[in-house]
Amino acid sequence: IEAELDRHWDRLHQGLSYYKPPRYVIYFILKWWLTESCIQVVLKDERQSQALLLKVTGYYYEERMCLLRCVLLLLTYFQDERHPYRAEYSNCVNKLEKDLVSRYQLQFENLFKAEAPTWETHGNLMTERQVSLWFLQCLREQSLLLEIIFLYYAYFEMSPSDLLSFTKMFKEEGFGLRQTNRHLVDKSMDSLVDRIGYLSSLILVEGMDIDFLHKCALEDCTLQHQFSNAPDVIKEMDQLLLTFGDIPHHGPVLLAWVLLRHTLRPDESLQPDESIHMIGKIGNTALQLGVFKYISTMLKGLGVSGNNCTASTAKMCIYGLLSFVITSFEEESLQCSHLIDAACEVLSAPSLAEVFWEMKPNMGLGMILDSAVGMFPHKIGPLLQLLTALLSNKSTVTKVYNVLDKMSYYTQVYKHKPNDIISKDDETLWRRQTPKLLYPLGSGQTNLWMPQGVLGQVMIGGDQGYVVRWEHSYSSWTLFTCEVEMLLHVVSTADVIAHCARVKPILDLVHKIISTDWTVSDCLLPLTSRIYMLLQRLTSVINPPVDVIASCVNCLSVLAARMPGKVWSSLHHTGFLPFASSPLTSIAEGMKAGNYGTLLVQIEQPKGEYAVTIAFLRLITTLVKGQLGSTQNKGLIPCVLLVLKEMLPTYHKWRYNTYGVRERIGCLILELIHAILNLSPEGEDQASTPSLQSLCIYNATICILSSLVLAKYIYHKHDPALPRLAIQLLKRLATVRGVAAFADAAPIRDAIKVMILEFLTVAVETQPGLIELFLNLEVKDGTEGLKEFLLGEWSCLHVVLELIDSKQQGKYWCPPLLHRAALAFLLALWQDRRDSAISVLRAKERFWENLTTPLFGTLTPPSDTTEPCVLETCAFVMKIIGLEIYYVVRGSLEPSLKDGLQKFSNARRYEYWSQYVKSLVCHVAEMEEEGISSFPETQMLISAWRMLLILSTSHSDVMQLTEDSTKLKLFMDVLDGTKAALTTPMSVSCLRLGSMMATLLLILLKQWRRSTAPDILSPLSLILESVLQADQQMMERTKAKIFSALISVLQIQGLNGGDISQLPQLLLSVCETVKDEALALIDNTRHMSQTGDAVEDEDSMETDSFRGPQKDQRDGVGVLALHLAKELCRSDEDGEHWVSVMRQIPVLPSVLSAIELSLRSKHNLYFTEAALHLLLTLARTPQGADAVAGAGVIQTICLPLLSVYEVTSNGASQVIAFFSRKSQDSACWPGVYRLCMSLMESLLKTLRYNFINDALDFVGVHQERILQCLNAVRTVQSLACLDEADHTVGFLLQLSSFCKEWQFHLPKLLRDVQVNLCYLCQTCTYLLHSKKMLHHYLQAKNGDALPPVPLARTQRAPQTPSKEAAGGGEREEAEQKALLAVQCSLLKILSKTLATLQHFTPDCCQILLDQYRTLFVLSFTTPAFDPEVAPSFGTLLATINVALSMLSEMEKKKEPVSLNIASLVSVEEIQALKSLLMFTMENCFYVLISQAVRCLKDPSILPRDKQRLKQELSSELSTLLSSLSRHFRRGSPSSPSSGILPITQSKPPTPGSKASQEGQEPLIQFVQAFVRLVQR
Repeated sequence: IEAELDRHWDRLHQGLSYYKPPRYVIYFILKWWLTESCIQVVLKDERQSQALLLKVTGYYYEERMCLLRCVLLLLTYFQDERHPYRAEYSNCVNKLEKDLVSRYQLQFENLFKAEAPTWETHGNLMTERQVSLWFLQCLREQSLLLEIIFLYYAYFEMSPSDLLSFTKMFKEEGFGLRQTNRHLVDKSMDSLVDRIGYLSSLILVEGMDIDFLHKCALEDCTLQHQFSNAPDVIKEMDQLLLTFGDIPHHGPVLLAWVLLRHTLRPDESLQPDESIHMIGKIGNTALQLGVFKYISTMLKGLGVSGNNCTASTAKMCIYGLLSFVITSFEEESLQCSHLIDAACEVLSAPSLAEVFWEMKPNMGLGMILDSAVGMFPHKIGPLLQLLTALLSNKSTVTKVYNVLDKMSYYTQVYKHKPNDIISKDDETLWRRQTPKLLYPLGSGQTNLWMPQGVLGQVMIGGDQGYVVRWEHSYSSWTLFTCEVEMLLHVVSTADVIAHCARVKPILDLVHKIISTDWTVSDCLLPLTSRIYMLLQRLTSVINPPVDVIASCVNCLSVLAARMPGKVWSSLHHTGFLPFASSPLTSIAEGMKAGNYGTLLVQIEQPKGEYAVTIAFLRLITTLVKGQLGSTQNKGLIPCVLLVLKEMLPTYHKWRYNTYGVRERIGCLILELIHAILNLSPEGEDQASTPSLQSLCIYNATICILSSLVLAKYIYHKHDPALPRLAIQLLKRLATVRGVAAFADAAPIRDAIKVMILEFLTVAVETQPGLIELFLNLEVKDGTEGLKEFLLGEWSCLHVVLELIDSKQQGKYWCPPLLHRAALAFLLALWQDRRDSAISVLRAKERFWENLTTPLFGTLTPPSDTTEPCVLETCAFVMKIIGLEIYYVVRGSLEPSLKDGLQKFSNARRYEYWSQYVKSLVCHVAEMEEEGISSFPETQMLISAWRMLLILSTSHSDVMQLTEDSTKLKLFMDVLDGTKAALTTPMSVSCLRLGSMMATLLLILLKQWRRSTAPDILSPLSLILESVLQADQQMMERTKAKIFSALISVLQIQGLNGGDISQLPQLLLSVCETVKDEALALIDNTRHMSQTGDAVEDEDSMETDSFRGPQKDQRDGVGVLALHLAKELCRSDEDGEHWVSVMRQIPVLPSVLSAIELSLRSKHNLYFTEAALHLLLTLARTPQGADAVAGAGVIQTICLPLLSVYEVTSNGASQVIAFFSRKSQDSACWPGVYRLCMSLMESLLKTLRYNFINDALDFVGVHQERILQCLNAVRTVQSLACLDEADHTVGFLLQLSSFCKEWQFHLPKLLRDVQVNLCYLCQTCTYLLHSKKMLHHYLQAKNGDALPPVPLARTQRAPQTPSKEAAGGGEREEAEQKALLAVQCSLLKILSKTLATLQHFTPDCCQILLDQYRTLFVLSFTTPAFDPEVAPSFGTLLATINVALSMLSEMEKKKEPVSLNIASLVSVEEIQALKSLLMFTMENCFYVLISQAVRCLKDPSILPRDKQRLKQELSSELSTLLSSLSRHFRRGSPSSPSSGILPITQSKPPTPGSKASQEGQEPLIQFVQAFVRLVQR
């Protein structure tokens, strides 16, 4: 490189001066060493001479450009440390530096003033076209010369005298507009003329060295700037620039000079006032020229074409200019909107974006961003424009996302002061009195809520209105979703224009984000999912907003590049794309242009702007490249037809406002055609996937195809298999010499039949018009309503029925291949749901008998199979039968098919085929090393048999498969086949069959519970061992199936530890897997958090957000292994085996580490949930609880658990968000929290004092959440919320046994919990007392009407309702069941709450001690729903009353069925409910009496109040006792205090504390004794 630069240095130095005046003869001699005589010989031939000279001209022009590009290249990289030849380039530039600019400036002036050639001066060849080309070359060279000068001054300082020289030259030339030959300028040259002006302006701005000037101003050393010592030049420049202002190119120069003159004030004759006046005049001129709008246009123009280094250097130059301007002048004095546009263009340079992020917010362009944030979201556009420009790579995406996710201010504008505001006297600070929804959207929709008490700074106030900046934290992404929702709401109103202006920047930001970093797309799902509805609504209004629609389509193009199928399926329903209105009889008919076609014709073509068209073409091209399936491609055909038939022939005639758009649309159309022609059919189903290539070919050869007989029947969906099969058929026919002579030759005849049938099989799906001709169905005469069909004379079905007719087999032998082809054709009819043809076939006599004949034959053993197609034949028959049973209503099956299935069962064919399929699998397993030639046919048969068996699990009566012995035989064959395939050395074929069989095994195991063998664990254990030793990547799915099967077996059989001989080995294998999966999950999660591949939704404890490419799936190996380990540990109750296994394998440390990381990152939900279930199972035994606690469970869970929820001051609304959207059974982070609470409860219950410190740590860390949960029952009555409250109170019940320790460590929390429990008792009592109120709250608070949630899994079927009341009755019953479920949850919470309070109230021995506080107020009012009303003795009495009334309700027999509890739940459940009610009353009586005695012995209570207490309790308790006695006489259930719910047995020495088998009389005696006491 160095040698080449040295050799050609002079040429680079001279530049264009190196070339002599263009005499082509001289050029020839110099370039190719030709003699002049040789050239003259060539030029004698006129045609040759013209062509040659034109070619030489083009070559000459290009060489001149290349020479200048070489210099540009040197200047681009001579200081780039990354370039391999930087040193060589630098040396060359140093040599050129001396007079490079002066030479190139002179060449520029010569080009500018050069006279254009004419035919008079240059001969006849100098036509207008050649003159135009000459001038185009002249402009290109001028532009390149200025580009070189600009880059030169970016690196080298310009002297003040040079700046003056350039300013005079550019002024004289009008910044490129006063070209000598400007009469030759046409539209194609406008961009070059503009470019010359841009570069002229930039050279002058760069010459003033604004960056260095800014630095000097900041460091107060302005004397170091070169212009500080040139007062004469400054004075002359002042006078020169005062004459500027007539063309836009002057703007940046004037602006830069204002900064220079404002900063540098050298000794001069002007007075300070005159100087300020002159600077102000120049500045105003710059603003009047629209300097910032011009800068934006300039940077866009420079970025479109040319050297990227030039564009980025220009942005760097303008960056310095804008930074100084913003720092020096008030933002209000500048043109803000255009300033932001200019800043966006500058910041689009990746290097400058990085500089910007590192800069302080109060410096330079950071001030614009700060200002834009301050006005957000009142002015939504400026901030989003800036952030969109700052997106350059993945790291900037994260920064932008976080900036918008955590906004601190919310700016609003008010015309008048609102009523719900409190303000200071000076009106500078407002405070909101009431909470407010920020968007007028419906309930249940995404919205933003500004809470009560928020402060707002009044930025502008007065009669003209108020601008208030509220100190409110929120996520802009939620705000953006609300903005889109608002646009959807106002789309048909006058507000649509204003809302479109707010939504477009949002869409542009989303487009830029997902284009830059796809991994964030899942976080933007609330926005991207609404684009389809937006597109549908906006394109159907009268004046559609074209720019917003274009932004929508641009977003979809990016989404389609990653998930074309999803985009297509959603876009298909919007009406935006062209579509086929009816089945097409030809490609040219039946097509509608859709909303896009209307928009193109009515809006874009008249206006001459085509933003939507450009976006539409990109979208369709992306979808085509996405290799969609057959159905989607069928839908794409109208889109492609619109382009090929309506746009391609006419787009060049459309009206265009902007030069270059026509060419752009043409290129996009060609790109679409190119994409279609380059589609690869690999991996696609050849029988169903259409070829868009044939569509292009069709349009090109439409005239030829129209002459064909079948042309009008060819459907618009083409398939590559169809023409290929047709050509193969013709080729086969052509190769047979004298086809007519061989017409009777059987082999040739059968081969042709097979080919024709294969042709028709493909045509069934792909060519409906064609296949209708071959089917030739005729409507039966006289049929009304539902049509009946008959076979026409020329129907191909006659032949097909003949081929499968078993009686015809005696007349001739049907070859297996032909039989297979006939059945394949019939299967195609069933698969494509050709109902008319199927209805005719069903009705044919002996059709089902003939069809099923192959299933009654005896096949040769798999090792001797010579005709693999026989396997396919049987598979096709099985599939047809399966499809028929699946699609036809059970009672409507043809009698002949039912008879055939009965015959199939009686002939023991189920057993035969089961045995044969097993032998096939075993044969494949044995032959895997040699390979098996008929594997595809084998796989097809096994797949068909599997489908038939799966169908039999739900249609056993129809398929006559009801005997348990037969099911057991079939099941064991499947088990043996699975074992054979998966316990041999693995091959791909074995793995495929093993996976298929494992799936079938799992389904049969779950469906045929009663028919499975007693000992399934042994073979499954062997299979598991083999699978675990195989290649893990290949076996992932199969391993999961085997784990699932083992879990099902353990759950079905309910075995105990002594019955499982395989338990030690199973535990060892499973625990090893759990450990490996946990470690892999840890690595994967850490990697994802480092690379930022997955961004979880932090809005709430939800699971809707996307979980990245990790192994955490509901049916993943790790999750299923944990569930299996749980089942095994449950079977091993005494811990004999699992303890030793866990000592060998570090399962618990691995699992706990994975849980901790998962909780912190809020990833791996399913794994975390399964792991907690395992720990919960272990914690129920002393050994297990010791192991779990010893492994550090509290360190793992306690603090990391904070990451899965957020506690805010607005607790109620937060809890609603947590619980109103998820069912309690579905996997979610609140469920994980509940499991952790249960785990703490179980460990405390088992370990007691050994765990108390850890339990107190846990309750201390999560006290806010616990108190919030207890309080939330009043606000939210969803089952999920009640479930958490139940778990929380259960934990507190265990913890209440340790009051002293709790009082010592957390006294305030203990008091708070006691108070909240009392309030919770009051709330539950109120809700249970008022069923109608509870029903109302459930409907009002939890969204829609009540969900039909069953009370338990084993519910009885309801009574058969009458037909008239069926609909309403079912609805009412569902609501009653849901209401009952909530009541049961509330009752459980109430019972546990009272049991906990029982520990907080003194027993009789401690009644006089001061350590117990009074829990209930001395009042007897009924419990209220108002949180201001304290819980009282009236609350406890009401609780007992509610329990008694519920007991009475359960014993009523005469209520309507839909309202009777007994009709909604089972007898066992009613008994359990009664026990729960008794337990509730027991504890309530105890707490009531204990608190009453506490008050009676309290000296601080007035005697008058004590007397009132005695009277009230005496009256109330006497009434309650009489009601209670009636229930006991009827036979009351026992309390679950010793069984279902844990409760300590330390009760006062009263009769009520003794256990009694004679009902609950001791309870009555206990209460009576107290009544006698208070009656004294």
